[in-house]
Amino acid sequence: MLEAQDISYAVASRRLVDGVSLRAEPGALLAIIGHNGSGKSTLLRLLSGELKPSQGRVLLDGRSIGSITPAELAARRAVVPQSTVLSFPFTVLESVMLGVSVPGFDLNSNAASTLAAEMISRVGLAGFEERQFTKLSGGERQRVSIARALCQLAAAPPMPGATSVLLLDEPTASLDLTHQTSILSYMREQARDGRAVIVVLHDLNLAAAFADQVMLMSQGKTIGFGKPSDVLTDTLLSHSYGCPVRTNSLPPDDRPFFIPGA
Repeated sequence: MLEAQDISYAVASRRLVDGVSLRAEPGALLAIIGHNGSGKSTLLRLLSGELKPSQGRVLLDGRSIGSITPAELAARRAVVPQSTVLSFPFTVLESVMLGVSVPGFDLNSNAASTLAAEMISRVGLAGFEERQFTKLSGGERQRVSIARALCQLAAAPPMPGATSVLLLDEPTASLDLTHQTSILSYMREQARDGRAVIVVLHDLNLAAAFADQVMLMSQGKTIGFGKPSDVLTDTLLSHSYGCPVRTNSLPPDDRPFFIPGA
């Protein structure tokens, strides 16, 4: 389990994250939503161990994430940022294989190439292996980053009983409808296979459709946490986004959906 206990993070006198607590359980997909500047990306960086909280603790299976060695952390959590910049003309295959280039993973080159090709296919980029990363569209680059993260966790040496975590920051922002659906469906599969998956999303309909739990943030604070039907309500969303929001639902499971007002 990945857990945040009353964490805050401040830059100068401004708190970007303010007293947030959460539990991300293996087997579930947690979506973090909120307006621009609400603290979502900063929170994800705190959960990944990239940033150190100015208050509170982040725990992975009860251990402070700051006390876990980089090698073990690489084997247990993978991060997909909003964007990835590569200065060298790596191919798609080479970019994805960066996920297995961690000391201790010990895959031979043939096994690493096979695994990378499998993950490239998983994100809908089969046939792109020799394309240069720098010449891809934004959506294609994002799918390469997702494939790299999946490759990293798949290549890691087994650690029985240890939680494996996927952290994704707006992974669908540059994707078309087909790939939004396929990527988030695969993230649900990852969760069902026993990983804890945390996804920052702006699209409320995607959060409603794919998340097991939703966390709504505003001004660095949590203002809602729970099942989509409990958090994605007119009152909470209108308060958070500062505009009227009308929630609708459809059978069979009454998951909410949203249509922007004119």
